[in-house]
Amino acid sequence: MSANDLKQRCHTIIPGHKLPAPADYFAEMANWCRQHRIGHDTYGAGALIEQLQQKVAALLGAEAAVFCITGTLTQVTALRLACMERGSELVALHPTAHILTYERSNYQLLDHFKALRLGALHRPWKLADLQATPEKLGAAVLELPMRELGGQLPDWQQLEAIKTHCKQHAIHLHMDGARLLEAAAGYQKSYAEIAAGFDSVYLSLYKGVGGLGGAMLAGSKDFIAKAGEWMRRQGGDVVMRSPYVVAAAMQFERRVAAMPGYFARTEWLYGLLRDYPQLQVNPARPQSNMLHLHLPVGAERAVAIRDRIAAEHGVWLFGRASDAALPDHSVIEWYVGDNLLDLPDLQVREALKMLADAVK
Repeated sequence: MSANDLKQRCHTIIPGHKLPAPADYFAEMANWCRQHRIGHDTYGAGALIEQLQQKVAALLGAEAAVFCITGTLTQVTALRLACMERGSELVALHPTAHILTYERSNYQLLDHFKALRLGALHRPWKLADLQATPEKLGAAVLELPMRELGGQLPDWQQLEAIKTHCKQHAIHLHMDGARLLEAAAGYQKSYAEIAAGFDSVYLSLYKGVGGLGGAMLAGSKDFIAKAGEWMRRQGGDVVMRSPYVVAAAMQFERRVAAMPGYFARTEWLYGLLRDYPQLQVNPARPQSNMLHLHLPVGAERAVAIRDRIAAEHGVWLFGRASDAALPDHSVIEWYVGDNLLDLPDLQVREALKMLADAVK
């Protein structure tokens, strides 16, 4: 049985948001469209998509925003344009950047830009990391929060110093804000305050928002107009974006409003984890509504434990397990969303106990 089939049979799923069955999801979208008299867009022109673009731009304090079909296309396009404008092909990336980790060398093979890895593997950037490179940078990318570091955020003072440095040295500062909605509660800042000083911001419409796919790119009007044209040139000009836009728009405001509650639940979860020392949490304190648990078993063993508990108890503990730096250790990710928010405290305790007992 595949992992997905096993997950579908579980009555309790710990991480993430609830994902309705396709028929239920599409029915909800259809009802929402009837209620709001939604029509299709055509090549990105239409009332709903334009309203959502304006809403995202306003939330981030940007002049404009444009819908993009995938984040992978969005970010390399934005960085290519940034490098063209700044006269340097070099883009500074953290070693855990999504572009380096998951995008199959697209920036290199498609000749978008040249990557320069900066900073330490296990901590966010500091100003000194950027100051240490003597080369002229076309752009620098900051991920907020940093998924591969358990949802960590750079220290606010360091973030502000990096913004100032990039402005002073004419470096295009781009935010990989795939999970930006999750950052505000940790910083106790508005989205506009966080985004201020960034020349462009990418926001996923299916991660924290819970949509079907798609993304937004925000920035100046001129930059967004150029980005839209370049995404058309690369095959991103989908005739009708309405399925993705509807799925995001019908729950966008609700998800934004829910983020403080997700973070409060994460703080509660951290308190509970103190009772299970074999489950080592990273970061040491909650910085967003996601975290990593380091387990004293290898990745294959962790997955076997997950599958056994799912089959025997109907509880889905996590998705992927990765090998950790130490031998016979692994790392799993928990995103604190609707599932953990709505789950009774006792059931969360029982699930943690099952995992902790299994990895002893």
